[in-house]
Amino acid sequence: MNNIIWKLLRQHISKGQLIGFAIANLIGLTIVLLAVQFYRDVRPVFNDEESFISKDYLIITRAVTGAGAMMGNNGEFSDGDISDLEQQPWCRQVGRFLNSDFAIDAQLGVGSGHAMHTQFFFEAIPDEFLDIDPDEWGFNPDKPEVPVIISRDYLSLYNFGFASTQGMPRISEGQAEMIPLEFTLSGNGTRDHMPGHIVGFSNRMNTVIVPEEFMQWANQRYGTGLEQHPQRLIVEVSTPGDVKIEQYMDEHHYEVAGDKMSSSKANYFLTVISGIVIAVGIIISLLSFFVLMLSIYLLLQKNTRKLQDLLLLGYSPAQVSKHYILLVVVLNAAVLVLAIMLMLIGRMAYMDMIRAFGVGGSGIWVAVLVGILIMGAITLGNIHAIRRKIASLWLHEK
Repeated sequence: MNNIIWKLLRQHISKGQLIGFAIANLIGLTIVLLAVQFYRDVRPVFNDEESFISKDYLIITRAVTGAGAMMGNNGEFSDGDISDLEQQPWCRQVGRFLNSDFAIDAQLGVGSGHAMHTQFFFEAIPDEFLDIDPDEWGFNPDKPEVPVIISRDYLSLYNFGFASTQGMPRISEGQAEMIPLEFTLSGNGTRDHMPGHIVGFSNRMNTVIVPEEFMQWANQRYGTGLEQHPQRLIVEVSTPGDVKIEQYMDEHHYEVAGDKMSSSKANYFLTVISGIVIAVGIIISLLSFFVLMLSIYLLLQKNTRKLQDLLLLGYSPAQVSKHYILLVVVLNAAVLVLAIMLMLIGRMAYMDMIRAFGVGGSGIWVAVLVGILIMGAITLGNIHAIRRKIASLWLHEK
């Protein structure tokens, strides 16, 4: 009986209209999936933290000018400056660099002999801004030992600058973490020797980081006791590369450490371009959705008399509509499978270029999930429209 109903209803189906819908939807969905996957694959080239959610950190200072230096301007940030930063729409949170307010001498070496001796400095920031999570982090005054995170650039400078010219051996990160350190902390009439060790290397901070609790304890014990305002800030931004960030920095004469603004701009433009491509793909998919809906409404209109007769014979709206629903589900499923296949083919074409940057690419499951959600929404819309149209005919007959 179902075959008889289907043969009766399919007489006015336009294969050309269905093929047109399928091609348009295939093009739109492929553009969306390829844009999403390309964004995820390329993002690590601009940002080491591979994430589909934009996020970045900027380290800012006040610009040092000749006049300001002569007048004794120390470039500190006031509470008002920090409050104004926190109120910016692109700012998620602001962290303050806490500086050491005492003298530090560092000795690096093995056993009783020390290979290096130098004056040193410490800075501290809130733990949530660290880009590593070392196991041995924190400070206990009863068992004083200073864990240190240093910039990975410092190790590179030693290996390829100092060590190569002084005939000293190069060391790896693992070896550096095993080398004992001894710090001499002095100030406020007090002088202490304290062991330390390197617990990790940072790509984000070009400085020497110690735990905040140690810095607060040490400044109180060895420092001058004067109130300190930070000279550097670390800012977590939600839209890296936003032109408003650069405008704000220029207006307030702030400087951003390194080339963060340049890389963030590239990341921002990548996000904008990917968003535009995704929007174009979604628009094409929506247009194809309306093409299919128009085809279905025309088909139902042509079959109105037959549908009414079937309903009068006792067939329920669900029995009559399921054939059209099955057609839509099969067609949309085929489009989804073909779009994923085309996305994978397109990905193979650009992956060789991306691998040249040392990036292996991301998984495809996010793009596949996006495709399933889009086609699921389109299919549910189609099913709702079909059931609504059939139900209106049934109510009219009653």
